[in-house]
Amino acid sequence: MNTTSFLLLRLGIGISMFGHGLVRLPKLAGFSKWMVTSFEKSLLPSAIVTPFSYALPILEFGIGTLLILGLLTKQALLAGSIVMLLLLLGTTLIENWEALPSQLIHLVFFAILIQFISSNRWSLDYFLFNK
Repeated sequence: MNTTSFLLLRLGIGISMFGHGLVRLPKLAGFSKWMVTSFEKSLLPSAIVTPFSYALPILEFGIGTLLILGLLTKQALLAGSIVMLLLLLGTTLIENWEALPSQLIHLVFFAILIQFISSNRWSLDYFLFNK
């Protein structure tokens, strides 16, 4: 993959994650309440859903910020992949089939970027650590 293509994909997934977190952070309590309500009839207890619902926007915002900057890119991509896998599990448990394609697409972006991490030249990682 050429460096410009990698940059565009990294920025795209980074902006998506950043935006998801950014719009949820100011209404964190409301977002958490919505998520806990969504999972009331699932197998997951609220003791698991509640902390995840508060952590998710922070993780999205942080992962997105790192990807936009190209800082700790590989770690951010791995963290983003784990977040997507957790979201996929949750989405299937509440049978929200409409959300699955978007989450799978995000996961594919993360996997592609991890595969071609050596093309991450337009990044703070490359300028600071030469990698």
